[in-house]
Amino acid sequence: MSVDDNPDAAEAVYASLTNSVRRLVDATIRSQVDLATIASVQQKIDAAADELCAALMPGSFGLPETSDGRTLTWGNAVIGVRNAFAPPLSVHHRSDGSVWTDVTLGAAYEGPAGHVHGGVCALILDHVLGAAAHKPGHPAVTGTLSVRYEAGTPLGPVHAEAHIDRVDGVKTIVVGALATSQGISVRAEGIFFHPPAAAR
Repeated sequence: MSVDDNPDAAEAVYASLTNSVRRLVDATIRSQVDLATIASVQQKIDAAADELCAALMPGSFGLPETSDGRTLTWGNAVIGVRNAFAPPLSVHHRSDGSVWTDVTLGAAYEGPAGHVHGGVCALILDHVLGAAAHKPGHPAVTGTLSVRYEAGTPLGPVHAEAHIDRVDGVKTIVVGALATSQGISVRAEGIFFHPPAAAR
């Protein structure tokens, strides 16, 4: 079965595989099994990787399109269903143009003990602010991103949201924040642009 045959079914299969890899990453970080067990597991992982490597696309995943015109972002570092690094985010749009997402960040995203790495916080905010600046058919690209860390972000459930603050010529200025049950931990402001289709 190819992606074009049934994109939804293919997405479900890849998403399931990626969730298994995410579980493996978490277990790799937190496992306390003995070294002999680790060596045995490594052999199994290598065997599984060899199977997947039997047919690899060249280079990166990119932004391929299906026969029905759907653009696949499956390799994306923030929302990619085939990328085990991606949390992944599911961004929701409100009627007023603002956006939000809820996601749980576990051991794979740790920086300071028990807290989300600051770079991961910035990654999430960059994507969410960009989603707020997005125009149908004209994705936004980041010009600058200013991030202010007001508190540590504990691992676990986090909420991010953003909205357009103003438009200044070709610049769209977006503001947003990342929060936990303890309140806002990170604020951000970004300047976004909408390049011509040929430049993307």
